[in-house]
Amino acid sequence: MKEYDIFVPLFHNDGRRIDRRVFRFIHRAPLDQFNGVTFFPQPNQGSWRAGGVTYRDRIVVYRVLCRGTAIDREFLVDLKVTLKRELQQEEILIIERDVKTL
Repeated sequence: MKEYDIFVPLFHNDGRRIDRRVFRFIHRAPLDQFNGVTFFPQPNQGSWRAGGVTYRDRIVVYRVLCRGTAIDREFLVDLKVTLKRELQQEEILIIERDVKTL
C-alpha cells in the first residue's frame, strides 16, 4: 500500500490567496479516484533555500492511501502537473511512502 502527501500552498507567489475552488478540486479529485482523501487544514510553514535565498510558504496537506499501482501513480503525476499550472508554481511537493495498515 502507498501513502501520498500533497503539499499545497495557501498563497500564490505574488501573495494572493489561492481560490477556494482550487482546494475543492484538490479534495474531490483524489476522492473520486481513490474513494478517500484526508485533509489537514491547519496551515504549516515550510522554508527552503535556493540560490542563497530563503523562501517561506504556508501550506496545507492532503493525504491519500491507495494500492500504489502504475495507474494510481500516473493519476498523481497528472494531478501534480495540473496543480503546478493552476497554482503557477515551479514545484508541488508530493511525497510517496510505503505503508502497512493493521
